[in-house]
Amino acid sequence: MNSALLVHRLHFAFTVTFHYLFPQLTMGLAPLIVVLKTLALRRNDETYNRAARFWARVFGINFLLGVVTGIPMEFQFGTNWSHFSRFAGGVIGQTLAMEGVFAFFLESAFLGLFLYGEKRLGPRGHWWSAVAVFLGSWLSGFFIIVTDAWMQHPVGYTTAADGSAQLSSFWALMLNPWAWWQYAHNMSGAVITGAFVMASVGAFYLLWGKFQEYGRIFVRVGVVAALIASLLQVFPTGDGQGRMVAFEQPVTLAAMEGLFQGQPGAPIVLIGQPNVEEQKIDNPILVPNALSFLTYRRWNAEVKGLDAFPQDQWPTNIELLYFSYHIMVGLGTLFIAIAVVAAFLMWRGKLFGSRWILWILLLALPFPYIANTAGWMTAELGRQPWLVYSLMRTADGYSKTVSAGNGIFTLLEFMGLYMVLGILFLFLVRREIERGPDAEVETGH
Repeated sequence: MNSALLVHRLHFAFTVTFHYLFPQLTMGLAPLIVVLKTLALRRNDETYNRAARFWARVFGINFLLGVVTGIPMEFQFGTNWSHFSRFAGGVIGQTLAMEGVFAFFLESAFLGLFLYGEKRLGPRGHWWSAVAVFLGSWLSGFFIIVTDAWMQHPVGYTTAADGSAQLSSFWALMLNPWAWWQYAHNMSGAVITGAFVMASVGAFYLLWGKFQEYGRIFVRVGVVAALIASLLQVFPTGDGQGRMVAFEQPVTLAAMEGLFQGQPGAPIVLIGQPNVEEQKIDNPILVPNALSFLTYRRWNAEVKGLDAFPQDQWPTNIELLYFSYHIMVGLGTLFIAIAVVAAFLMWRGKLFGSRWILWILLLALPFPYIANTAGWMTAELGRQPWLVYSLMRTADGYSKTVSAGNGIFTLLEFMGLYMVLGILFLFLVRREIERGPDAEVETGH
């Protein structure tokens, strides 16, 4: 691989991976804050109001870091991927602009109102501000997903005289079926992050012996949300997204599953290591016929393997794609197991006194971040070697005049700066957790 191309890919991969640590939590927390505000209104209980304000402060810290790390990412389209921007800008420029103009300003404006305008807005107005923050954050996610979905499954475009893609149908872009399945799957993943973070902080309070009333609220809301979102992540969103990949990018499915030779009654590999040189799975543990059934709803349906496609169409890093996909699926299964056990104990009235499950909830905090990162790696590695599927190869999209040395220099600068931002983020969130939900900010008069 060209060294400059490799550096540009690593640079963007680092930037987008670090950036997405923050939006997944804001998008995951937003509906849970609405739940807390709704419970506060229905029960006329100030405890739930304080709980909502606490998570809004954490939301605000995440939102700030998401903005700071997201803006350089969009600039990289011009600095590191200028040929891609020239080719695709007439299409993706629409959704990226709408994300900034509509969703970002809606979310940021009402977040300010939620944090500082409660007394002026009143209880119901404050509830509506929480709903607006939720809608803004999820609308922002939608426009970004539509952008990525067009790169996965290009629709609604024409090819101009200069070879660039130009938008021919706005509604075809917005209603791209790939976008809707990807969006549903992504947002349920974000809710899993928000739910486990909330439950983890609640478990910490219960184990610490402080803010225990809030700890019980956080664990209760977090566990219920985690259970619902984890099940939705498998079906229908994961199933729908997987079938979309199977029908539109069959070579990607084959690489994800490590299916080197197509066959009827194709199995799913639970455990195994892809051996690309010998085109087989080493040390496999298989579920016979499962891949055929999940893909085509027939136990003996034939699933195409990598052998059905030219090697220049294969994903460029099959091993990393395979392991990313299996990490995502494995952790998703683990989340269901944790949520089911915790929900059962909560139903039996034993959750808050069972220290072992509280420790599990506490220590589970980083794993939704890992699962979401692995999921996005699966999506982006699976599209390779295409930058825009079947239209533009990744090797043709980077800035040819930006050398590998320049790319490494800026990558190291980004790493240093983002390390400082990461430390600042951890410090600010830790301070909020230690202060607890009883700490108040000035909410306006």
